[in-house]
Amino acid sequence: MQMPGYSIRIVPQIAATVALCLIALSFQGCAKKEPTPGADAKITLEFISWRTEDIERMNRINSLFTKTHPDIAIDFQPISDTEYDAQMRTRFETGTGADIVFLRSYDSGRAIYEGGWLYDLTAVIPGLDKFPAPAVAAWSTEDGVTYAVPSVGVTHGIYYNKAIFDRHGLVEPATWDEFIATCETLRKAGEIVFAQGTMDEWTLYEVLFSGLGANFYGGEKARRDLMAGKVRLTDPAFVSAFEAIASLRKYLPDGYEALDYVSMQQLFGSTKAAMFIGGSWEIGLFEDLGLDSGKIGWFAPPVPRAGDRLRYCFQVDAGIGLNKASKNLKAALEYIKWVSGPEYAAAIMNELPGFFSFTPDAGFPANPLARDMYDATRDADNTVRPLWEKLSARSPSGNELMGFALSSMMVGTYTPAQAAGYVQDQLSTWYPAFRK
Repeated sequence: MQMPGYSIRIVPQIAATVALCLIALSFQGCAKKEPTPGADAKITLEFISWRTEDIERMNRINSLFTKTHPDIAIDFQPISDTEYDAQMRTRFETGTGADIVFLRSYDSGRAIYEGGWLYDLTAVIPGLDKFPAPAVAAWSTEDGVTYAVPSVGVTHGIYYNKAIFDRHGLVEPATWDEFIATCETLRKAGEIVFAQGTMDEWTLYEVLFSGLGANFYGGEKARRDLMAGKVRLTDPAFVSAFEAIASLRKYLPDGYEALDYVSMQQLFGSTKAAMFIGGSWEIGLFEDLGLDSGKIGWFAPPVPRAGDRLRYCFQVDAGIGLNKASKNLKAALEYIKWVSGPEYAAAIMNELPGFFSFTPDAGFPANPLARDMYDATRDADNTVRPLWEKLSARSPSGNELMGFALSSMMVGTYTPAQAAGYVQDQLSTWYPAFRK
């Protein structure tokens, strides 16, 4: 090599030495075919979820894993909630499925397992036998195969604006009569009582009916009796739950028929509405909007009569599954073990307050609102969304039918009895226990 203006002479001895060094380096380089861990050798695992609002928080959570696994990167790529299930399935069918997937409980997640796309995690999840049995069952087969880490549960109740309540001298209602009296006071004072709409039908079933209705239809026993065909949605207890939800229609804001989920959250977040019937998962969103526990409170679904035991929807919400065709299976298994453990459990409850971990010895949420919601589970009759298990295994699914029926009821097309009858009739076309 010659640089301008310079000449370089190498004497024979030096030349021989250089040649030997180059040969040695050449062999050394050939021996190192496997890249060493580092920035240039990272394995990237794609992780998909239905929660697009969690990107920054999940990235912070996953950074805890990558600190101890510097050769693995987690690419969190959520998909819109309403498109998630269909897109996930399409990607699996076309061989482009993500490495790690959020799975809904019971029928929806089970369909992905039965499609042949998920890894059997039964022997992978550390301490699986110490997880709550109902949570494990939500992502397991009858013969004991567990196909997802039972990750988090969520609850349902009523958020309220403390300043608006204080302005009218209101306290948290405990019974349904007290709840309606609170609504009346707010309505007569010209307040927007609820930041609720009916455009996104799933909110009416998954949040309002499942959260508030459980106290009326009978909680966990009634849910199990419904699955067994011992009762029907047209029985008085279930119809009373439809009636309770229908009684709130007069307290919805103007134009509620066109109010979608995001607009509902923004309406409450702007402090223009007194209450929002929502899920525990929304704590972080409201905090991002500047509403911490100093500005908003929360109370459990009001019971029909004083002294009644709370029937509380504590939904087994999200499991974490592994694509068995992942090209990075070893790294993905390491991540699965981590999300099964206490570090992830603590991180998700802190970063995503209102998501309650099923991990053994996970501890308790630090967030005041989340702690109130979690404390309500202690003495309650805890249940899950009533048509989530078995009754949504085929089409038309109970979940979708409930959304349509409740939306029709809230805009006045159906009476409560008609809404209940519509769902019951449709389920009877395929659900075996209803065809007897």
